[in-house]
Amino acid sequence: MIVAVALFMDNMDSTVIATSLPAIAADIGTNPLTLKLAVTSYLLSLAVFIPMSGWTADRFGARTVFRAAIGVFVLGSIGCALSNSLSDFVIARIVQGMGGAMMTPVGRLVLVRTVDRKELINAMAWVSIPAMIGPLMGPPLGGFITTYFSWHWIFLINVPIGLIGIVLVTRYIENVRAEAREGFDAVGMVLSGTAVAGLTFGLSVAGFEIVPWPAVVAIILVGAVAAVLYTAYARRVAAPILDFTLMRLPTFRASLVGGFLFRIGVGAMPFLLPLLLQVGFDLTPLQSGLITFTSTLGALFMKAVAPWTLKRYGFRTVLIWNAILGGLFIAACAGFTGTTPFPVMIAVLMVGGFFRSLQFTSINALAYAEVPTSRMSRATALAAVGQQVSLATGVAIGALTVEIVVRMKGQPAIMASDFPPGFLLVGLVAASSALIFWLLPPNAGAEMANRVPAPDGASDQRMG
Repeated sequence: MIVAVALFMDNMDSTVIATSLPAIAADIGTNPLTLKLAVTSYLLSLAVFIPMSGWTADRFGARTVFRAAIGVFVLGSIGCALSNSLSDFVIARIVQGMGGAMMTPVGRLVLVRTVDRKELINAMAWVSIPAMIGPLMGPPLGGFITTYFSWHWIFLINVPIGLIGIVLVTRYIENVRAEAREGFDAVGMVLSGTAVAGLTFGLSVAGFEIVPWPAVVAIILVGAVAAVLYTAYARRVAAPILDFTLMRLPTFRASLVGGFLFRIGVGAMPFLLPLLLQVGFDLTPLQSGLITFTSTLGALFMKAVAPWTLKRYGFRTVLIWNAILGGLFIAACAGFTGTTPFPVMIAVLMVGGFFRSLQFTSINALAYAEVPTSRMSRATALAAVGQQVSLATGVAIGALTVEIVVRMKGQPAIMASDFPPGFLLVGLVAASSALIFWLLPPNAGAEMANRVPAPDGASDQRMG
């Protein structure tokens, strides 16, 4: 429940801002597609600072880091509410991202270190339920506040939630540190941060007049070069900040790569869908929020059946079919028109949310099936980086696809007919992750799913 406080704030904040983007853009003097920088800057900040979360928790203790992260997130929320320009808003979102970069992975680290592997699926499924209340409340609450009050208040509601979280962390979480403290990989932090920032930010601004094209190309090249340099550097370091030797584990590799592709589709949804409903169909933020929240409602129904489903069918089968079904339901949003009945939209979003949530629970649990306990902090950091970069990439691809369609048509403004290609593309990318999960062995994660016991020492042998 304490970990869920952080997940609650993080998830509610992301869904609240997605619903309110048009109103915020109008107030600070920019357009909704340009304001996607506020979304990508938050995700980018998460991706840049998450790598140091594992080392920081090991060095200073989970309670100290968790508590400080919530405080930074609250300060960033206050900064968002006080913003009067795009630059102010983006900076405040970056501060929020710095806090979120520590909250979620450190909370997950607490979970995987204190729960037996055989109970981890059940624990992850149930600990996610309070966190799912955030997205459930976010769209209708954000739409209601934006429609009848002011968008500034959607950030200020994080203040009391954060204060409650700080009190709970102080009271109940033990300040556990790693027994063997490793030195901080400063060079790796710079190289990995530059790589993530360059590639993700370069993609997010491509196709817009925010940054000149030569600068966009330069940013992407800098990110690509930094990625190559970090890969070469990490092979020579005993304790790299992002430990790619974890990719030797089949289950972790499938979780990271397959999860990256699937989350591209999911990352685009909270950005594309509210814009389609509000800009394309002229719905109010409240109406938009009441429709989009049903996706999370479907996810809530799934949580209780996840452990049984994985035990009955196994990780490989569930992940393959869920990837295909999840991608199809994302692509189905391309069929929404101004005349589509609301019950039809709600049914598509609710059922799609069910399958996407089952996929998330399965991917997150599978990542730790073979990871030795001594490497859990590194695994949570690398998995969190992949998750956040994929979400940022999804937003960038979805928005860039809409922008390309608008330019090809030569239109002065965005129309509802500009969104279907974006939904179809990200849905196809999400479904393609089934190919990655198809490569898994049939008994992948069997011990974690309580299907058959795994042989002793399997993880350590693979890591060697």
